[in-house]
Amino acid sequence: MWILHDWRTVPPDARGATVALGNMDGVHLGHQSVIRAAHAARPDAPLAVLTFEPHPREVFRPDDPPFRLTLSAERADALAALGVDLLYELRFDRDFSLMSAEDFVAKVLHQGVGARHIACGQDFAFGRRRGGDTAFLAARAEALGMGLTLVPPVTDAHGPLSSTRIRRVLQDGYPERATAELGRPWTIRGEVVHGEKRGRTIGFPTANVKLGRHLEPARGVYAVKVRLADGTFHNGVANIGRRPTVNAGTESRLEVNIFDFGGDLYGQDITVALIAYIRAEVKFSGLDALTAQIARDAAEARLVLG
Repeated sequence: MWILHDWRTVPPDARGATVALGNMDGVHLGHQSVIRAAHAARPDAPLAVLTFEPHPREVFRPDDPPFRLTLSAERADALAALGVDLLYELRFDRDFSLMSAEDFVAKVLHQGVGARHIACGQDFAFGRRRGGDTAFLAARAEALGMGLTLVPPVTDAHGPLSSTRIRRVLQDGYPERATAELGRPWTIRGEVVHGEKRGRTIGFPTANVKLGRHLEPARGVYAVKVRLADGTFHNGVANIGRRPTVNAGTESRLEVNIFDFGGDLYGQDITVALIAYIRAEVKFSGLDALTAQIARDAAEARLVLG
């Protein structure tokens, strides 16, 4: 997949695509329906997604807790797996946010990327102070010779599917529901960093990953599947939280014990998929009680993962 970041310098052979619009945080089933609609409208054209980095909310509300379901590289991988040929990942900053809705359609979509067709959700809003809606987009797209497909939301028994809803189920401790709504398990990707190395002293060495800008899901223990940098997959058990038994700090982190693995992962990026929530984070009376519980957690994770 070809990734471009500046709408003003799109080369000729990256123009003329059918383009799905949106933040695409999570690349969930709703986003996937927009991408499929873009392709169905012009199957002869390259398939593209136009999105923004960082997420606009990170620019307008920088003090909010981290909320991202997918960071840039994770989102790109998910889009490539759907057959997207081109990703216009446009830099979003204060200056870009001041662009009018008219300029976004005329300068970015029409002149910049040369979109043949556009697909978006029915609630898509854009431009300065979200001044452009789908009615405006429809009128301007027609005037400029671009096709438009408005895609209804994907709904189920719980209502319309959205990134906000998926964040909520993860924070409530239901990774299986997130899997159903994403179409794949939710993952955290990051570099393995040095920790206190306490796990190896009790027989459960862990790979430690900072959550960074990822959403923090429910604190506790999970059965997980881990993809290493070499592309291999391994089962494991992970803790997400502040480790109250051995740590007095406030930073949450991901610690994963990869079953039957003894390699050195420091400095490597790993991807940890949350499969099932086993229990909430608790503070134990000491290391002996913690070690016994970790053994029980690992046994349960092995059963869950088969």
